[in-house]
Amino acid sequence: MKLYVVGLGPGEQSQMTVKALEAIKNSDTIVGYGVYVDLIKDIVEGKEIITTPMKKEVDRCHMAVKAAISGKNVSMVSSGDAGIYGMAGLVIEVLSEYENHNVEVEVIPGITAASSASSVLGAPLTHDFAVISLSDLLTPWEHIEKRLSLASEAGFVICLYNPSSKKRADYLNKACEIVMKNLPKDTPCGFVKNIAREGQESVILTLEELKDAKVDMFTTVVIGNRTTKIVDGKLVTPRGYNI
Repeated sequence: MKLYVVGLGPGEQSQMTVKALEAIKNSDTIVGYGVYVDLIKDIVEGKEIITTPMKKEVDRCHMAVKAAISGKNVSMVSSGDAGIYGMAGLVIEVLSEYENHNVEVEVIPGITAASSASSVLGAPLTHDFAVISLSDLLTPWEHIEKRLSLASEAGFVICLYNPSSKKRADYLNKACEIVMKNLPKDTPCGFVKNIAREGQESVILTLEELKDAKVDMFTTVVIGNRTTKIVDGKLVTPRGYNI
């Protein structure tokens, strides 16, 4: 039996890969966080649907594995890319706890938020960049602080996932304060809310302005480096070509 771990991309089906669509079509059971399963509700009609809320990721993986072991083809779906802050690693780890199974795992990539946000803002990731999640649910904040400091010092453009939540309302502000120790306050930045979904919104602003911006868990933030600039209303980090 196959256990697909499928990256759905940013939201709209036009940005899903053909391979992802085929995996979902070939699956008997669809497993995922309810918000993500809802993105594909019109193409999973008639299939068994298993959803769990946030913070139940391990339970969700066990449900998917058990469904596959029982003889079903299963798709565990994640937004963006299933291997980038997604469920792929956890699925593989959970499956390893079950002995004598005949389940084959296939990870199917999708467009991650860094790529899709970059395309909306212009081209800020055309040179070296780092992706950092501001969620300290699974990573200690002191580790996140160090990564922000070193990445900005090293000159990486920084893409931030999970920049804010009700319990972490000031985390983007704190992140910007750390980065401003290494970068000018007028460094070009941007963010995109609800990428490829209803209510999409994008803003280009300075690092100082970003510090006080209102963002949420469905926002992806891009902090430029010393070479990032605004060209015709687009955020661009030059690669260094002579033009």
